[in-house]
Amino acid sequence: MSRSTMPSPTLSQTCEVAAAPLARRSARWQPGLAARAGPVAHSEVFSATNHAGGAAAALALALDDWRHAPRGEVRETQDRRAVLWVQTREAARLTGRPYRAGLPEDLRHRVIHVLAEKPEDALFALEEGVRCREIAFVIGELSGNPRALDFTASRRLTLAAERHGVLLYLVRLAAQRDLSSARMRWEVACAPSAAPPWNAQAPGTPAWQAELFRARAHPPGSWLLDEEGGRLRAGRKREGEEKSPDRDRTGGLSQRGHPRAAGR
Repeated sequence: MSRSTMPSPTLSQTCEVAAAPLARRSARWQPGLAARAGPVAHSEVFSATNHAGGAAAALALALDDWRHAPRGEVRETQDRRAVLWVQTREAARLTGRPYRAGLPEDLRHRVIHVLAEKPEDALFALEEGVRCREIAFVIGELSGNPRALDFTASRRLTLAAERHGVLLYLVRLAAQRDLSSARMRWEVACAPSAAPPWNAQAPGTPAWQAELFRARAHPPGSWLLDEEGGRLRAGRKREGEEKSPDRDRTGGLSQRGHPRAAGR
């Protein structure tokens, strides 16, 4: 693999990424929206490091986009492309590696895991991944705010993902909200799961508090996300809802920071 050269973003491109016209921000986000509006090529998910909720939510969002993306005559069950999962060693140390047995059954043997020594190596692998049309989608995990992930590097990832049609979800562990060209930016934390009806003591399905704080085509909002039958569901977060101590321990949205996949 060799590095390619992309032009640096111009001032007009930077402004276009930073603020979308209000007319284009009319549709509120919801699961399955990719079937009508098309998937978003490059998204970021901010998360704390005391849980693996960021990667779990990124996988759930990526699967939702992948399952609803228009395919013409190619059905979801016929799309057997690989999934690329890239981590730095620091990210893997903080939250662990993907646990294949906890992944959705149809993905367990299609995940290509890359463990990068440095953020620069991870960004190179991510860019090469979104350039490969034999990849269904790419998940990346970086910790903190590495110097290598500046606006130019973010813009390169966005352009490559949009040009080649490969979805990228980049998990930002314990990172500050910096400048980025990602089309959608989330901050997520684990939320209590609903008790299964057959056994109140059994683990529930994954659930997350999710804040969409920046998007080109959607207004900001907060949701309680969970899954039912392997499909993503979203309920609006109640206004003025107080976080319980249990939620604070799992890394609330006010803190910095499914499987591993959280019991999928």
